[in-house]
Amino acid sequence: MRYGSASPTRKNPLRAIRPIWERSSSVPLPPTNPNAVFLNIPYDEEFQELYLAYISGLYQLGLEPIVTSGISGGERRLDRILALIQSCRYFIHDLSRVELSVGAPATPRFNMPLELGLTITWAKLHPKRHTWYLLESTSRRLQKSMSDLDGTDPYIHSGNSQGVLRELRNAFVHRHAPTIGEMIGSYRIVEASMERILVDAGTRNVYSASVFRELCFVALNAAQSRKSATEK
Repeated sequence: MRYGSASPTRKNPLRAIRPIWERSSSVPLPPTNPNAVFLNIPYDEEFQELYLAYISGLYQLGLEPIVTSGISGGERRLDRILALIQSCRYFIHDLSRVELSVGAPATPRFNMPLELGLTITWAKLHPKRHTWYLLESTSRRLQKSMSDLDGTDPYIHSGNSQGVLRELRNAFVHRHAPTIGEMIGSYRIVEASMERILVDAGTRNVYSASVFRELCFVALNAAQSRKSATEK
């Protein structure tokens, strides 16, 4: 090769990549649940109040929360997370917990930024099929914790259940949305059922798969009861 002459790869580095994208575009996309909302949240005791608010609030808005807490670890877990991401119409990422863990060694939470990156990439590839939202507890902190998202306005829930319900209502606007009072009423029904559900499941882990399923059942019933009452 003569010095000063560029190889085909150096002249156009995307040339080798383009056929991959062209081939992938011919692969049929998996079906998307139009009401499913992928919840990217921390699974710890301090977040339980907000967790119940997300479950009850989304059902009140006619949506269905999807979580990853029941997925086993390892490579299979990542594959199942990707499958869940592809199947959901909406993504919610709660970035309110950016502090280091209490237990030694003090460690930041990387699962949530990882899943945020995966969903943003998938939504960028298929913008008509997916929409993502960011929620935070503190104003202007996102610019510091994740500066690449500067220009993206998160919904600020102030770290409490009513704030989550309020911001869900702001994010998913539609004509027949419940009032904030009705959403709080549904949250209280779900909250009051949690202890019984934990006892029946034989666990104190509110994020376990069986407990999540029962919480969703209670939240769905509350949403259906409200809808029936308003239609009379």
